[in-house]
Amino acid sequence: MTGEQSTSSGTTETERPLRAAVLGTGAWGTTFAVVMADAGCDVRMWGRSSEVCAQITLDHRNSRNLPGVRLPAQITATTDAAAALEDADLVVVAIPSQSARATLTTLREHVPADAVAVSLMKGVELDTDRRMSEVVAEALGLPARQVVVVSGPNLAREIAERQPTATVVAGTDPEATALVARACTNPYFRPYTNTDVVGVELCGAVKNVIAIAVGIAQGKGFGLNTTATVITRGLVEITRLGRALGANAETFPGLAGMGDLMATCASPLSRNHTLGKHIGEGLTLEEAIAATGGTAEGVKSSRSVLELARSLGVDMPITQAVAAVLYDGLAVDEMARALLARPQKAEGL
Repeated sequence: MTGEQSTSSGTTETERPLRAAVLGTGAWGTTFAVVMADAGCDVRMWGRSSEVCAQITLDHRNSRNLPGVRLPAQITATTDAAAALEDADLVVVAIPSQSARATLTTLREHVPADAVAVSLMKGVELDTDRRMSEVVAEALGLPARQVVVVSGPNLAREIAERQPTATVVAGTDPEATALVARACTNPYFRPYTNTDVVGVELCGAVKNVIAIAVGIAQGKGFGLNTTATVITRGLVEITRLGRALGANAETFPGLAGMGDLMATCASPLSRNHTLGKHIGEGLTLEEAIAATGGTAEGVKSSRSVLELARSLGVDMPITQAVAAVLYDGLAVDEMARALLARPQKAEGL
């Protein structure tokens, strides 16, 4: 199967609700818990903060990470990983990508052997160049067919407010992919399935870097011409890297590619866009991280994606420029000049 296909959901009267464990109580993990609860799942969350977990269970809120949103009553949370993971059909991973391996390794013994793991993470692991589904499989000791990826134009705040959106559920095993799609299908959240795990994951990882570049440009006061240029040439970079790794070309203009790229680059709700804007306005990286709040995955992904591209001989000038601004002291003004001074070429890949 190639491309995206619509799915249906729901349970029959004889089926028990799916049991989902969500690892991480951040904004996206909490939002996806809401999505699954609204789809009829029983959801248990795991986090390190006893205060946050107690508030989720008792007050049905997560004011630290998702303020103002009322959570469904069937969502509970605990700091006890074994309790959260017991008898889970789905193990949803929503933790920072660069700390995922270390965290998941400590939880491995509690994950049911037949559970399907769901990666909500977007990034490439530093030093190993592993995609997040590969990290999840290795850290939890699961076969690749039991790991499914969810990615798309999915800004947490909008979804938590039940605004309609679609996403891509990507996996190599049709049954596992269908299970995850069923678990997150509700009146406002529509999944499409895809077998191109590589392409879907790379779209999610690189779009955060491109969103930082767009934010930098807008922080400098540049307008829509610049924004459109960075987004469209950014998609070229994503496609170029994906095709070098064997991804399906149909993935990139779809929801996980252009859809997610547009949402992340355009929305003030995007932490990566916000951080880039702070950089463009003159803040240092440390100052921008503090001002943004939360994790902007594109900061670390800029280095890991660039490392992966170089190992494959893939040219990614926007990604290279973002990494240079964040880590090598390249001035923002020099970034624009360096990109525009590149040799002329045809528009294609």
